[in-house]
Amino acid sequence: MEQPTASQQITDEVTSWPGVTAGPGERGEFAFKVGRREIGHLHGDHVLHTGFPKAVWGELYDQGRIDYHPVFPDRPGPASRRIENEADVRDVIELLRLNYDRVSPITGSPEEATA
Repeated sequence: MEQPTASQQITDEVTSWPGVTAGPGERGEFAFKVGRREIGHLHGDHVLHTGFPKAVWGELYDQGRIDYHPVFPDRPGPASRRIENEADVRDVIELLRLNYDRVSPITGSPEEATA
């Protein structure tokens, strides 16, 4: 049996979280959202783009877990994370979970909205 791709592994995990939807974006990316808020997006199996508050971004950058987003090369906040191996897949999931935990109480999941 063939191993799932990086994007398949990430998508399977992230879409298992309550309230997360996923689908293609307007620029060829594959976005993960909680309500209307994007928690990050993938470009194929190669890179995650996301964003964090500046303080969190600084900690993650200092730990070597993220880099500057290529569209905003000198701006803390927008972030990029290369995906090259299984350890990167796990860390991308953890980074998306950080954003999920940060935004889900603000936006609420669809189940909460209809309950």
